[in-house]
Amino acid sequence: MKGKRFLAIDIGASSGRTILGTLSDGKLMIEETHRFINEPVSFPDGLYWDMPNIFKQIGEGIKATASRFGEPDSIGIDTWGVDFAFLDRSGGVCANPMHYRDSRTDGMMDEAFKHMSKRDIFSKTGLAFLPFNTLYQLLAMRGKPQLEIADKLLFMPDLLSYLLTGEVQTEYTIASTSQLINPVSRRWSDVIINAFGFCPHWFTELHEPGGVRGNIRRELRGEYGLKDDVPVAFTASHDTASAVCAVPSDDGGFHAYISSGTWSLLGVLLDKPIITDAVLAGNYTNEGGAFGKTRLLKNIMGLWILQECRRKWRLEGADVSYADLAARAGLAEPFRMFFDPDAPEFLPPGDMESRIRSAAASTGQDPPETMYQVSRVIYENLALKYRWAVSHLENEILHKKIGRLHIVGGGSQNALLNQMTANSLGIPVYAGPAEATAIGNIAMQAIALGELSGESDIRRIVRASFAPEEYLPQDTQSWDDAYRRFLKVTGLPE
Repeated sequence: MKGKRFLAIDIGASSGRTILGTLSDGKLMIEETHRFINEPVSFPDGLYWDMPNIFKQIGEGIKATASRFGEPDSIGIDTWGVDFAFLDRSGGVCANPMHYRDSRTDGMMDEAFKHMSKRDIFSKTGLAFLPFNTLYQLLAMRGKPQLEIADKLLFMPDLLSYLLTGEVQTEYTIASTSQLINPVSRRWSDVIINAFGFCPHWFTELHEPGGVRGNIRRELRGEYGLKDDVPVAFTASHDTASAVCAVPSDDGGFHAYISSGTWSLLGVLLDKPIITDAVLAGNYTNEGGAFGKTRLLKNIMGLWILQECRRKWRLEGADVSYADLAARAGLAEPFRMFFDPDAPEFLPPGDMESRIRSAAASTGQDPPETMYQVSRVIYENLALKYRWAVSHLENEILHKKIGRLHIVGGGSQNALLNQMTANSLGIPVYAGPAEATAIGNIAMQAIALGELSGESDIRRIVRASFAPEEYLPQDTQSWDDAYRRFLKVTGLPE
């Protein structure tokens, strides 16, 4: 394991970066080599991702890495889920992929239920019903000229890997976000594909993470400063699946995790999916994990609401950092108002501050006035929604007590939210690593190249390399009282 170097290309819904991991003497060291903004582009017909720029920035990251450190031993890509593009029969990209927050999927779930009942869709896929799932995006494309020339569907990390290698392949964890997969067989659901009239030839063979896709195309090597064959690995290419690989847990007690960022993905890692009425009722989802595991989780809106508030404040001239918002929010009045972060009005981009104030007015509460009060309200209600999600897992789905919570990802750096979460749940919270997605990506590359042997090996390396920070519950009585008020205002079932 001496000195192997793995380059993680980690692309989220607002930014992307390349991170080099060096595995040596039982520890992993990481260093960011390139970062870029990943923003959608609004065209007359909808909201798109800027795929040419994303691919250009990947090249810049590989080139910067090779220039500073020499060429890596392998490369792996992870991105957000559900979004995709089509290739035509000649291998050309039919169009830029559209953004999952585009409004074209409005009403598509109701359209889907005309073809197949909600319960039947769930029984075949085990997936939560979210308006941007690939299933509903495909339904929204019916009648579009693009489908007349479409030959193969590739999700974002598969598309980017295709552009690097020329290999047309689909990795399982990213496909598992689509609502087109049978989570028991870990194969495409023929029942779903046939029920909705999708072309079976769109869907390529599924590959589990931990193998090799192919090598960087020869015509790209000189441009990127590479001399030899550099393999591109099958990572757990859904970013949350990669992040879960890097949860620094041990075998001591049952735990849950949150991959915290734009979204908060709260769940547990299981040996097999759970497809029951309780999972359906809570809108939990069974997504694919590495090593044949299932990520049973709840999509919670996460820091998206605060990100949109900050974007508005900066446009208005208040150039505040997230660190400043958290510091000042910690001094603001507690439990001023309650709202459900997953209410539909918080999904589209826009003026979240006004939406929060409207939620307060519609429920007879005092709205937050300053940006720091708004920030505190967001943090508190996230922590309370985490409690609701954990309680539903424990009491309705697993019938098992969760003893601790691991928070990984960028949101794990928010000490205020971490402490609020421990207070709200009444259990210890362990925060970090912040770069869990890139670390999990790197770890699966090491599996692909035979440098690590399995899941326990990865978690041992992560614990040795990135010690988490512990947050113990405080002021739990106040949070118990606040939780009762939260349930009353939001109408969520206890």
